[in-house]
Amino acid sequence: MSSLSSPLTLPSGLVLPNRLSKAAMAEDLAESGAHPGTALNTVYNKWATGNWGMLLTGNVMVDSSHRGSPSDVALPSSIATSSPSAPSDRATALALWTAWANAIQSNGTPAVMQVNHPGRQCPRNLRKGAALAPSAIPLQLGTGLFARFISWVVFGSPREMSKDDIQHVVAEFAETARLASDAGFKGVELHAAHGYLLAQFLSERSNQRTDEYGGSAVNRARLLREVVAAVRSAVPKEFAVGIKLNSVDFQAKSGLSDVLAQIGSIVDAGGVDFLEISGGTYENPEMAGPEYSDKPSESEKSALKQSPTTQLPVSSRTAAREAFFIDFARDVRAAYPSLPLMVTGGFRTRAGMAAALESNACDIVGVGRPACVTPELPREIVFNEGVGDEKAVLPMKEVRVPWVAQMLVRWVGKGVGAGIMTKAYQDSIKALVKAA
Repeated sequence: MSSLSSPLTLPSGLVLPNRLSKAAMAEDLAESGAHPGTALNTVYNKWATGNWGMLLTGNVMVDSSHRGSPSDVALPSSIATSSPSAPSDRATALALWTAWANAIQSNGTPAVMQVNHPGRQCPRNLRKGAALAPSAIPLQLGTGLFARFISWVVFGSPREMSKDDIQHVVAEFAETARLASDAGFKGVELHAAHGYLLAQFLSERSNQRTDEYGGSAVNRARLLREVVAAVRSAVPKEFAVGIKLNSVDFQAKSGLSDVLAQIGSIVDAGGVDFLEISGGTYENPEMAGPEYSDKPSESEKSALKQSPTTQLPVSSRTAAREAFFIDFARDVRAAYPSLPLMVTGGFRTRAGMAAALESNACDIVGVGRPACVTPELPREIVFNEGVGDEKAVLPMKEVRVPWVAQMLVRWVGKGVGAGIMTKAYQDSIKALVKAA
C-alpha cells in the first residue's frame, strides 16, 4: 500500500521523493524568443520550496514556429532544421533552459519538462501557412454557425501531414528532449492529450488516414511510438520519459478497447516511465472540470470572508468531483499493472488523494490549480501533521464568469469557459511572480 509521502522509483531509475506532483499548467510567461527567463525562474523557485515529489513544467513546444499560445516556451525552429544560426541559437537556449532547470530543482525536486506540438490547435497568428494535422479536418469549437466561423477565423483549416512532415516532427521531439537533458532536466512528458498533435493522431475523429499512421487504433499510435523511440535514443537511459494521455475520448467500450490497445503497443515497445491520465480537447475541454468553474458555495464564501486562508470543509460537491479520471485509471491498471500511473484532475482533499493511492488506482497524484493558490501546499497542507484530514482541503480561488462570456459559451462552445478558467489561474501564477 502506497502513501502520499512514500518515494517512487520510475523504470529509468529516477526517484520521486513523494507521490505528489505539480501538474503542467499554461504559465503564459515565456519571454522574447519563446525562451524561459526571470519570471518562470521566479515562480518555479517558489514551487521548489513546496516539497513536491515532481515538478512538471507547462507546455514547451517542439517548434517555435508552431505554438499553442504566444507565450509558450519553444525550441527555436533553427535547431531542428539545422539552419546556419542553429549553433548559436542552441547555445542561447541551453543557457536559459539550464537556469530554468536549476530554479525548478533548487530544493532537490526532479524537474520534468512537458513537450508538445499543437498541430491543428496552432492559431493562425502563430504560424506561417496551414496548421499541421494527421488529416485535413478543421477544429470545431462548437456546432453552430457562429462557432464554426470563429473556429475558421482563429484556426483555419489544417493540411494533412506528409510522411516527411511526420519525420520532421519526430526529430523535433527528440531534439527538444536532448536539449532538456543537456540543460539538467530529469525527464520529459510527451503531451498526447487535450487535442494537441499526438492526441490528434490517436483519435479516429481527427485521424482518418489510410496509411500506416491511420486506420486501426494501433496504427494511429505509430507516431507516438516513433516519438518515444526517438526521444529514448537521444537521451541517457536514466532520463525519464512520460506520456500524458486522454481518457474522455474513450468512454465507450469500443473506445476503451482501442486506447488500451494503443497503450499496450507503446508499453510493449518500451521506454515509458509513467502515464499521466487527463482528458479533454479545445472542442470538449473536460480537463477544465465540471462546469469549468471553481466557484465556492455560499458557506465556503462566508468562511473565506472571515479568513482568506481558511481551509474549507469538504462539501458533497467537492467529494463528487474529486479525481475526474480515476475510473479510467483503474481500467488501465487492470490491463497494465506494472505501468506507473499518474492521475490529474479534480483532487481537492488529502483524503481523496490518499484513497486513490491506497486503492492502487494510481501511483502519482497530479495537482494543478491549487498549486497556483498555495505553491507550497505539500509542505503547508498535505504533509503538515498539524492539519487534520477534515481541514486538509486544497485551496481554490473564486472565478467569476462575466455574463458576456456565459453567452459566448452558448454561442461558441465550452472552450470559452475553459479559457476563462485558464486565464484566471495564469493570473494567479503571475501574482506569485510579483509577490516574490
